[in-house]
Amino acid sequence: MELNIITSTQNEKVKLAYGLQNRARTRRKEHKIALEGIKLVRDAMERGHKPIFVLYDPEAIGNDIIKSLKKHAPNSDYLAVSADVMKHIAEAEQPQGIIGVFPLPMPPLPRNPTRVLILDAVGDPGNMGTIFRTAAASGVECVILAPNCADPYNPKVLRSGMGAHFRLPIVEAKWYEIENYCQDLNVYVAMGKGDTRYDTVNWREKWALIIGNEANGVSEQAKALATAQIYIPMAADTESLNAGIATGVILFEAARQRFVG
Repeated sequence: MELNIITSTQNEKVKLAYGLQNRARTRRKEHKIALEGIKLVRDAMERGHKPIFVLYDPEAIGNDIIKSLKKHAPNSDYLAVSADVMKHIAEAEQPQGIIGVFPLPMPPLPRNPTRVLILDAVGDPGNMGTIFRTAAASGVECVILAPNCADPYNPKVLRSGMGAHFRLPIVEAKWYEIENYCQDLNVYVAMGKGDTRYDTVNWREKWALIIGNEANGVSEQAKALATAQIYIPMAADTESLNAGIATGVILFEAARQRFVG
């Protein structure tokens, strides 16, 4: 059967996918996101998330792949587009040939949290995605974004998050909401020069960890919530770790304590 291939960038679904890829206001208005690449699309579908529609370049994505995706979401629309249309929509420099449009993931926050990660004005999309991925891998229960963070559904965040958006709740909140949510937790703020070594904290207790802005550190609102200001000891005359690496060091120390009992 001959495919009906979309060749116009003015097609309504193409325009929507383009808007989701390029404009935060479109993502917020439509309550949808675009996932680019077969790994992200398949991972979301295998976790039970159904795409509204999938756009694919048949020159890059074989029919066997589309058939396998349809097993997870048979009622979604699968629309073939030309290579030029895919290049127009794709955010990656080397288009991967497939983009799925999904409802915005909105899993509920746990009611009695024990492991919470809070990002304070983290603005670098690549760092944010890496942090999400690390949080999911280390057993964090949810991630809360304080004001002035990057858009968590930016394509760069989605790509570097590697499916973390579908593994744990990620929400945006005001500081007073964060304070209320974390009132029964020990709140640790990561600092370049804190007063408590990160590996001396008892991470088996209920906690929230606040990671600050790459350039300016944590805000005064974050410091006001702190049970303790923690730090990672480093060799003299070295630059501080970036937010993604520092988060990984701390979260996996917390996981180590939990796993060894």
